[in-house]
Amino acid sequence: MAADRRQALRAEVLRREIERHNRLYYAGDAPEITDLEYDRLLRELSDLERRHPELLSADSPTQRVGAAPLAAFAEVRHRTPMLSLGNALDEQEARAFDRRVREALGEEGVEYVAEPKFDGLAISLRYRDGLFVQGATRGDGAAGEDVTSNLRTVRSIPLSLPRGADTADLEVRGEVLMYREAFERLNARQRQAGGKEFANPRNAAAGGLRQLDSRITARRPLRFFAYGVGDAGLTGCATHAQVLDRLEAVGFPVCAERATLLGIDGLLRYYAQIGARRERLPYAIDGVVYKVNRLDWQQRLGFVSRAPRFAIAHKYPAEEQVTEVLGIDLQVGRTGALTPVARLKPVSVGGVTVTNATLHNEEELRRKDVRVGDTVVVRRAGDVIPEIVSVRAQARRAGARPFHLPRQCPICGSAVVRGEDEAIARCSGGLYCPAQRKQALLHFAGRRAMDIDGLGDKLVDQLVERDLVRTPADLFGLATAQLAGLERMAQKSAENLLAALERAKRTRLDRFIFALGIRNVGEGTARDLAHHFGGLERLMQADESALQAAPDVGPIVARSIRQFFGEPHNLEVIRKLREAGLAWEESGPAPARPAGTARVFVLTGTLEHLSRDQAKALIERHGHKVAGSVSKQTDYVVAGAQAGSKLARARALGIAVLDEQGLIELLEGHTHP
Repeated sequence: MAADRRQALRAEVLRREIERHNRLYYAGDAPEITDLEYDRLLRELSDLERRHPELLSADSPTQRVGAAPLAAFAEVRHRTPMLSLGNALDEQEARAFDRRVREALGEEGVEYVAEPKFDGLAISLRYRDGLFVQGATRGDGAAGEDVTSNLRTVRSIPLSLPRGADTADLEVRGEVLMYREAFERLNARQRQAGGKEFANPRNAAAGGLRQLDSRITARRPLRFFAYGVGDAGLTGCATHAQVLDRLEAVGFPVCAERATLLGIDGLLRYYAQIGARRERLPYAIDGVVYKVNRLDWQQRLGFVSRAPRFAIAHKYPAEEQVTEVLGIDLQVGRTGALTPVARLKPVSVGGVTVTNATLHNEEELRRKDVRVGDTVVVRRAGDVIPEIVSVRAQARRAGARPFHLPRQCPICGSAVVRGEDEAIARCSGGLYCPAQRKQALLHFAGRRAMDIDGLGDKLVDQLVERDLVRTPADLFGLATAQLAGLERMAQKSAENLLAALERAKRTRLDRFIFALGIRNVGEGTARDLAHHFGGLERLMQADESALQAAPDVGPIVARSIRQFFGEPHNLEVIRKLREAGLAWEESGPAPARPAGTARVFVLTGTLEHLSRDQAKALIERHGHKVAGSVSKQTDYVVAGAQAGSKLARARALGIAVLDEQGLIELLEGHTHP
């Protein structure tokens, strides 16, 4: 059945409204509706066009979702070549450009338009009678690839323009790119799916635009900015600034950072200002572009070789360079994390000489497969620590061996451990390792641990740097004279600290367990362990199975505890602490829990009506306990939407699983389930 007038009118209204919201979102960064509301509008239009195919038009927003795969890209010959710009690599070259322009024009002062130089992919868009009919890449400048179907999926590209004399035959040139934030999200999805990550936003944008299946392009968060026109231009414009304003007026995104400036000094100030804000811009740039503003002067200046005489790109120092890996070292952080660091042949990156680059962790090292002697691409953006972007595997020397993390800490010799679900390997000698010394001492002395008043950051720094304290046990052997000689310390403050250390010797078992700094053991878990085992020796000798019998102790926590007490260096420090006089009351192990007493619940996922805090309060109000992880002591797991590994763990252990309604019925019907 053909569409009636009302349906046709609704389709037209929907098309205009959806395109208006596209411009607000992509060109103006000022959305008026939510993504859900936008999807509803698009769904309504799609349904109308499906029921009445005669309503479908080439400029419909529904055509952005991607078409069937293309057999191949056709060649597009550019009527006017898409030439590259000449480069100015420093201030001297930028001033030389301005001098050439002034001499050629015979003018003392020349007005320019300055714009950021996007690090994306140059494209050409052709419009006839206001409709987008063809899009092409720059290619070799003379000819590019027809990527029209893919460009239709880029929502910031208008599919139709207001009809008029200047849009009857119009060629718009600009850049397709990807915002930094969108690039990070894309790479996160690639990692999650086990796919290859993209080296930078430009590669991701270029790869997305040259997909043979435009449905893949549609899933890439690409954006477009117009920066000029081709052979078919706009009427009534005398300057480049007017061209950009007119493009913006008819619906194209145009960079808001553009400026019209007089003379080279204004250009250099602009270059410095944009450079200072470079890392805060939402997109990547590699320089700024200077163009003579008057179009008639542009024509007079013309072209030389493959570049215009009226424009130049003033580049920033490169943020990526190629160099050689001289070696791979290991750094041990204050929490015991082992970070492989590549020692590099010195190279200037972003204006700074780089000699080292982080390799993050063992997983990242394996993924990139960095080896000693490799030729690598190094990136440094702003104040970010330099990192290796990629390896030139084809240039690898014969016999280069993969790098493997050692089994022992290179600082203290303690065992290196890595959890199954963790990317970071760590030194297990937390109480002993010099690299972790300051952090271990501060944690040990903390208010919720041993509560040693007066032992703060600055004092710990001095104690460690003067080698007066190596482990927490050494604190209890300090003398008044040693302390009084430190900066900001005197006789009285030294005596006060020693008194605080003496008071700390009488403590509780749970505080001592927490003070040890065992990974994944917080205050609550320390209390549960102290209550469950009753004594330190029983805790230290428990295997993983026995540990998991304690409340709120799952396999990850149990493994962390076992690894800590399995390290001889840690046991030696504990022995010295006890010899120094640290003591607490101990008891027998906690008896098995009688039937009918409080039960242990674990919450996972998102509940339909109750927040996590509300569900916890409800459970505790009925006399029960909420734990953070699933263990053999767990009675019920309450699972909502998107429940994860806790639900899987519960099923593996045969623990009862409740939904929100089941929880409410259980609690309201019985005080003690």
